[in-house]
Amino acid sequence: MKRLEDQVAVITGPSDRGIGGAIAERFVEEGAAVFLMGLEPPERLLKRLRRWKVPHEWYEADVSVSREVDAALTACHRDFGRVDILVNNAGVECSRPFDEIDDDEWDRLMAINLTGAMKTTRATLPLLSEQGGVVINIASAMGMVGCAGYHGYSASKAGLIGMTQSLALEIAHRGQRALCVAPAMVHTPMIHKHVSQIEEEAQKNLLRAHPLGIGTPRDVADVVTFLASSEARWMTGISIPLGWLPTWGAPSIQPEMNISQPVQTEALNTVPRD
Repeated sequence: MKRLEDQVAVITGPSDRGIGGAIAERFVEEGAAVFLMGLEPPERLLKRLRRWKVPHEWYEADVSVSREVDAALTACHRDFGRVDILVNNAGVECSRPFDEIDDDEWDRLMAINLTGAMKTTRATLPLLSEQGGVVINIASAMGMVGCAGYHGYSASKAGLIGMTQSLALEIAHRGQRALCVAPAMVHTPMIHKHVSQIEEEAQKNLLRAHPLGIGTPRDVADVVTFLASSEARWMTGISIPLGWLPTWGAPSIQPEMNISQPVQTEALNTVPRD
């Protein structure tokens, strides 16, 4: 029997080459039906799911808008009849010196990364299976250690970690769990956009902080799949760092760095083959 046989998973913010899309594919491999929600349909991912002829659905919704989130979860419950797993994956990021933080950028980070996860979880809990239902939040190692230039992103992910801990205590009596993963650097289009602009010494620091190398979306998806399964039934309220030890600290682009001149980034941009 597959790990997630006959279960229904809601995943926010999946993309063709990102962590959410990889989680969707791993869940399907383990027998789950997937309900995907976000702003832009991941066309290649949906094409693969159609080819595999697995139960799946895409729903356009902005996680920062309560009425859209509520409508999405209502549709999921109507079409699939249950919700067993919620993965709050939707997220955005922004990097700039602290004294240049823009109010709108800060508000957007919080609205999607933290408040969006709250709204989606709030809409899911009344539908979530008792005795086995699980909420898994995708945070970041930056939420554990901080990172110069990523103040809003780090704050939003730290908030997500704290929310997970409190939620776990609140829903445990129903046999439900809440967990968080905090990945270090992962090969995604979002990351590649930034590493192409940092100086060579900063790249070296990033590589040194990843003793097992830069991760792939599949690396994160494998851990999330385990946490969603009954094999992790005795785990709740914790945030698992992936790819590095948070106590090492996070090397980063310092605010005073000139990042206008791109440098060669083959070491960071080469995606390992599965």
